[in-house]
Amino acid sequence: MLGGDPPSGELQIKVHPRRGDKVAHPTSTSPPPASRRPLPPPLPDDFQPFKQWFPWMVPTFTVANILMFIITMYVNNCPKNSPPCIATFLGRFSFQPFKENLLLGPSINTLEKMGALKVDLVVKEHQSWRLITCMWLHANVVHVLTNMLSLVIIGIRLEKEFGFLRIGPLYLISGLGGSIVSALFIEAKASVGASGALFGLLGAMLSELLMNWTIYANKVAALLTLILIIAVNLAMGLIPGVDNFAHIGGFLTGFFLGFILLIRPQFRWIRQQHPPPGYRASSLKPKHKTYQYVLWVLSFLLVTAGLTIGLIMLLRGANAFDYCQWCHYLSCSPTSKWSCKEQHMFCEVIDFVNSTLIFPLFM
Repeated sequence: MLGGDPPSGELQIKVHPRRGDKVAHPTSTSPPPASRRPLPPPLPDDFQPFKQWFPWMVPTFTVANILMFIITMYVNNCPKNSPPCIATFLGRFSFQPFKENLLLGPSINTLEKMGALKVDLVVKEHQSWRLITCMWLHANVVHVLTNMLSLVIIGIRLEKEFGFLRIGPLYLISGLGGSIVSALFIEAKASVGASGALFGLLGAMLSELLMNWTIYANKVAALLTLILIIAVNLAMGLIPGVDNFAHIGGFLTGFFLGFILLIRPQFRWIRQQHPPPGYRASSLKPKHKTYQYVLWVLSFLLVTAGLTIGLIMLLRGANAFDYCQWCHYLSCSPTSKWSCKEQHMFCEVIDFVNSTLIFPLFM
């Protein structure tokens, strides 16, 4: 172009003054390829890509569970209803005899009165609220302390990272899913405990790791450790008196809810939102990857369908063993050391010792 500089990006002709060389050599003024551009400077060490939340909900849930156990013992009133009692110095808070409750707790009748899950009361008496209340009750002192220690360790870490608006629904819906599966299989027996919801938190930790795979370091070691923890805790449910159906139902519900509620944006998008001064990205990165959207949609459909179908089957009085005759082995496997017959009360227990192993890799 005559009378001025060529526009940026156009091809211009420069004549190189070499003797005997009268060939015109084209050169481009377009920007250098992206591969040759300098990388943006690293983010500061104190940069926090995600908001840290103050954990108040999990401690509140913990206190509520302990208070419910104290209220249950008050209602139980062993000295009046079924003496002789254990720890009589506690008055009406004393415990049932060991022959009724080996690990210091109330009677089965008291737990049923307080809201334990029992299928005939849900189906015939239309007491559907027991699907929720059972997760706030515990069968004995060891049961409540073990579950609450697990809730504090697992739940506070998740609430710090994702906030109560995500972890609260995750906990409650997982507990509901565990109760529905338990009720479809346990039939005439009563069930109490929070570990259907706790297994939901473990399931969500697994799906969150898979969903947000690209933002984690040491991901393979973390994945293998988490799978081991889950497997050990599910195996604990194979002994008599433990409601492993609630564990499995809560775990599956929490696993799919994790894909819905715990999705993270990819790190390149986060970096793009906090560019160093003077740096412009050559191309905009999507907030989420395609596989994240696919998992979100599939999980939403599975959770919605699973809870709806399970609840309809339960309220119609369906017996899940009619569709899965071998499934009783998922909750109790008979050995020479114990029998799986005549279990009147089921406790939903999560193994606290094994659950603590996960946190050095995830904190």
